Amino acid sequence: MLTEDRLFKRIRGDKDHVGSAGYTCNKALRLDHYQNAADRLTSPLRRKENGEFEEISWDTAIAEIAGRLTEVRDKYSGESILFYGGGGQGNHLGGAYSASLLRGLGAWHRSNALAQEKTGEFWVDAQLYNGHTAPDFEHAEVSVFVGKNPWQSHGFPRARVVLKEIERDPARSLVVIDPVRTETADLADFHLQVKPGTDAWCLTALLAGIVQEGLVDQAFLAEHTTGSAAVLEQLAHVKIADYALRCGVDEELIISAARRIGTASSVSILEDLGVQQAPQSTLVSYLDKLLWALTGNFAKQGTVNLHSWLVPVAKHDTRRDLRTPVTGSAMFANLVPCNVIPDEILTDHPKRFRAMIIESANPVHSLADSPRMREALDALDFVVVIDVAMTETAKHADYVLPAASQFEKWEATFFNLEFPRNTFHLRPPVVDPLPGTLSEPEIYARLIRALGLVTAEDLAPLHEAESQQAFAQAMMGALSSKLAPLAPFVLYETLGPKLPNGARSAAVLWLAAHKCAMTYPEAVKRAGHADGEALFEAILNSPSGITLTLDDYADTWRYVGTEDGRIHLAIPSLLDEMRTLDSAQVWTSDEFPFVLSAGERRSFTANTIMRDPTWRRRDTRGALRISPQDAEALGLQDEGTALVTTKRGSVAAAVEINDRMQPGHVALPNGLGLSYQSELTGTAPNELTDSNWRDPIAGTPWHKHVPAKIERLTA
Repeated sequence: MLTEDRLFKRIRGDKDHVGSAGYTCNKALRLDHYQNAADRLTSPLRRKENGEFEEISWDTAIAEIAGRLTEVRDKYSGESILFYGGGGQGNHLGGAYSASLLRGLGAWHRSNALAQEKTGEFWVDAQLYNGHTAPDFEHAEVSVFVGKNPWQSHGFPRARVVLKEIERDPARSLVVIDPVRTETADLADFHLQVKPGTDAWCLTALLAGIVQEGLVDQAFLAEHTTGSAAVLEQLAHVKIADYALRCGVDEELIISAARRIGTASSVSILEDLGVQQAPQSTLVSYLDKLLWALTGNFAKQGTVNLHSWLVPVAKHDTRRDLRTPVTGSAMFANLVPCNVIPDEILTDHPKRFRAMIIESANPVHSLADSPRMREALDALDFVVVIDVAMTETAKHADYVLPAASQFEKWEATFFNLEFPRNTFHLRPPVVDPLPGTLSEPEIYARLIRALGLVTAEDLAPLHEAESQQAFAQAMMGALSSKLAPLAPFVLYETLGPKLPNGARSAAVLWLAAHKCAMTYPEAVKRAGHADGEALFEAILNSPSGITLTLDDYADTWRYVGTEDGRIHLAIPSLLDEMRTLDSAQVWTSDEFPFVLSAGERRSFTANTIMRDPTWRRRDTRGALRISPQDAEALGLQDEGTALVTTKRGSVAAAVEINDRMQPGHVALPNGLGLSYQSELTGTAPNELTDSNWRDPIAGTPWHKHVPAKIERLTA
């Protein structure tokens, strides 16, 4: 990255990077629009009685926020404080320190974007094998994508390069299940272009084809699974022709795809938001995992494998049945479902949430039902937002704290989800922090100091340690004391100042590295690290990242977290839901006949990280994509406008006639409708979504399947 006067003049991928090898997406190449956007914040802000904001000093902000949080805790308990966010766009280092603040306040309720995307899949993972799998598309003979368009969303290393390699190799095949003819579907050997919302029927038909064609790996099931008989019995009686008709895919195409999957030497599968935010999302997660399980595509090259972690970010603990305080909603992976957050606030229930700390996130824009989310924030006793810009959410805060950007501080992502070579990159700052801003770790540290949660006497043994061994011993002592819940802060205060090049925020990685080495000793050693201390040193001293762990295929079985070490295939509640597929289910109506995908990933969408609209070179208005057939029936033309109406509201949108869409299906992009320099560009999709429109198991929203009405405004 070449910088000049804080501007990013040229951005290139790092060819020496251990994970990407220089691969970049177009968002990365245009990050100057994020770094130097006109709405960067440079001073703490406090809301006045008239609703306007005034600048205040950091000392004043920290003292007053600590006081307000203490008031909420003392009056209602720490459990009335909800934390949302903690690491936008894969920048997680700051969020790692939020745990110290929350635990110090007696707070533990958290939520983030994962809770409206992945928690159903996490729950299924926990029931099956109590772990998390990584696909291996680099070596797979057959690659299957369910509701995912990696050409745009990426989601695995070197996505476009690997997709092109698969397309060029006649011995390999690509299967795509998606209602849209995506860029990935263009490369596919089998595009099962389902009707919107019918993925469960298509996947069940595929599985039934594998069972009824005798393609099940019976030896694998006998040796490594339990509960297979119930699953196979149910699939043996599925009427494939009926399910094919229901999902709109030719029966022969489904059978052909089933045969290709069932006879391949290796199969890898990945799902994404196209099904994780659609009807029956938790069931669909179960069905797509049955595809690899019934065919034995596990624990070998080119298949799915359980992997090691530096910090587990996506695991559900089956031993704990956590519920939200008001609605009693299940908290998979310990996360409050995003769609129930307003229900947990807009009530007179004595245990309702009273305050929110929101970091590096914009729930007013990114969560369902923006009007209701705004109402919920305004009903809280106290809201503090930590962010780089005055977001739609920040406008509803009592205090807004300006954070340094991800390029002005040490940063890292904990999405280390690969197999067999799992990588990690601690990124140094590219430019100095914008004057007036602080990193999130420093913000949390100042709040903890103001709360008086730790004394100098508490930290003295760690400050006095003169060697690595002495520090490690002192830290182990701290972890068995009252300081344990505040471990990230303790490391920031004691080890942090001793780290080179101002890498104080990296102190929390010391504990992560040691835990990783204790949990996966052989995998860490295979990657070239003798122990946790060596791993931590490698992290600090590797500007292009490191191989964190090197897993072995035998490790996959050791990582299975069930008590008997087997995959538990039968999930009774989901087998019951599968039986309901015999009955017709339709979510549209005469009033709302279209299926709206509210938040489609496109070349120039970036959630809400890129607020400056000039970064988009195409689709600058964020158009409503509609099929030629529907456009003709409604009298719509390219460059015209349409009124999109749902149960929750109406918005005007530019029109793009696109033959990738099938009749009855329309889409709006994600990340538009942001206010930038007092102007709005495009449509904010969550002005149209409903927080009650969600999966009954995981609570994840059905953003990709919103019943809608489309009317012409201008031709």
